[in-house]
Amino acid sequence: MLRGAFHFEVTPDGDLENSALNVEILRNLFLHPVLIDGDDLGPGNRGDFDHGAWHVACHIAGAGGVRRHANGNLMWLEISHRRMTDDYCATVTLRREKAIETLGVDTAEGREALAGSSLVGFVEGTSLGRTSARGVLDPPDRFNLWRRQDFDQPIGSEGDGGKVWEHWCTLRDIRPSHSIGTSMLTALVSLARALGDRFIPTVARGRREYGHPRQVAAFVYAGLTADRSALWDTKPIAIPTAAALALQESDPRRTLEAIEPFPWAGPQPRYFMFERKIAGWSTAEQVAADLKGFTP
Repeated sequence: MLRGAFHFEVTPDGDLENSALNVEILRNLFLHPVLIDGDDLGPGNRGDFDHGAWHVACHIAGAGGVRRHANGNLMWLEISHRRMTDDYCATVTLRREKAIETLGVDTAEGREALAGSSLVGFVEGTSLGRTSARGVLDPPDRFNLWRRQDFDQPIGSEGDGGKVWEHWCTLRDIRPSHSIGTSMLTALVSLARALGDRFIPTVARGRREYGHPRQVAAFVYAGLTADRSALWDTKPIAIPTAAALALQESDPRRTLEAIEPFPWAGPQPRYFMFERKIAGWSTAEQVAADLKGFTP
């Protein structure tokens, strides 16, 4: 099935297909010259959006989600860094026997782990603390003068850091010629397929600034997500203070341990946000107005 003005491929249930075509459509969406432009792209320096994704993309890429394994255990899904190749992929982290293991979502083992699982919710990405890419040394020209190593901050630091700022860097060049940016788009499509159609708009609704409201409306117009997924009536829950520092480690195993005690039980998926930005949440009523007022 095809959806929206950009003809994204979706499943009969309305979830994004994990396909190479969708990766290219997403690239074209983020690089569209006029659909989102000017201040609606979000804050940045000169040149940041010449070849880079909209501001909201770094928040989506830094976030993750939780599914319940067929055996009842929770599993953590995110975009993870691959050190050997210095690129990124979607992963699932779970307990297997006495160990915690991280598997590629698109591997045979990853698909087996996800088979028969159920979605329980999403978690905002951290803008503080460590990056997932440890020990990298980006040259200044790789991401329009942004460097991942500058955002690898100590746990508890108030400086800009964490996975959101890491992916602000990685998404500054998403042209086909850029291997890191292309791996990010591929991982994002894979993660969105594994977490369902509500994942992208839910995370994007976490800000009423930086152009996010118009960018969410553009997602719906383009067909990246359905209007019902952007409009579902939910409210974010504050991430417990005790877990915040663990999430700043940007380590999928530590993240799994941190999110396991969260109050996940409920009739629909839950979204957990850091308390410092939870007041910026876009309600369903606000999103409805944003969609109605959007003109491409």
